[in-house]
Amino acid sequence: MMIGLPRRRTSTSIALAASALAASLALTACGSGSAHGGGKLKVVASFYPMEFLAQQIGKDHVEVTDLTAPGVEPHDLELTAKQVAAVQKADAIVYLKGLQPTVDQAVDQSSSTHKVDATAASPLVDHHLDEGAEGDGHKHEGPAGDPHIWLDPTRYSAIAKSVGDEFAKADPAHADEYRKNTDELVTKLAALDKEFQDGLKGARTKTFVTSHAAFGYLADHYGLTQVAINGVDPESEPTPARLAEVQKAAKDNGVTTIFFETLVSPKLADTVAKDLGLKTAVLDPLEGVKDPTKDDYLSVMKQNLANLQAALGAPANTPATTPSATTPSTATPAS
Repeated sequence: MMIGLPRRRTSTSIALAASALAASLALTACGSGSAHGGGKLKVVASFYPMEFLAQQIGKDHVEVTDLTAPGVEPHDLELTAKQVAAVQKADAIVYLKGLQPTVDQAVDQSSSTHKVDATAASPLVDHHLDEGAEGDGHKHEGPAGDPHIWLDPTRYSAIAKSVGDEFAKADPAHADEYRKNTDELVTKLAALDKEFQDGLKGARTKTFVTSHAAFGYLADHYGLTQVAINGVDPESEPTPARLAEVQKAAKDNGVTTIFFETLVSPKLADTVAKDLGLKTAVLDPLEGVKDPTKDDYLSVMKQNLANLQAALGAPANTPATTPSATTPSTATPAS
């Protein structure tokens, strides 16, 4: 995904969200200010990578509402009136501008003074694919840039620091704890980065094939080459020309595996792999996790590394142990 904007978003859905927001304003005119009154800081996160940061940095001092329910593809999010009201009442908001237009609209109209836009901490980069990569040739609106910045642990770390700083401003009474939690998470992300650096040394090939272009930042940071069957839209049908390009790249680079992701049907990857006589495996873009009580960002990224090592022919015994998250997800389910 280069831009990662919703594929079926319409002006009607955005208008409905706007109407819901207008209807909620009268109910939320008093504001929240919960943290200042001795309660928990009310935080709204747009989707899983932002929710994970909020939970790890806020811990016991925050009440996090994730707008995107576990197992839901975030680009397809339609806000309910209740969710719009939650955005309006939030003490702090953590989101990635340009990924979910209805979220952007609600955030723009929110009275919260503590908003963390991930793209401000880690500006987006265009990861252009070669001709035909878009599959359907559809032109997508919105700011240019690949949104998957969280898949580079160093970029994700920069976003974490911004979240910690904003939480400290929103809830000064617990500022020291937010900074301490941020430092701990940044340390874990640095260890994860080193694990990737060490774990990918000696790979037989540096090229991997995936169902859509979600891994540009990861590839850039670790010196890999991503070959994507699809570009922006993981559910579109690639052109015959694109399929031919992918097949040639796979053969030329000794690719053994076609990667698919957890929240999208593996049918396309299965078809391409069958045609080439290759295996399939998961490379998770971590836009969401199906069961936050079992998996988190760190554990899924470690599994991504193991799958990449197997596919690229890298030694499997080089990574060190990455400290795992200790705080289970307690985000309020999206509704």
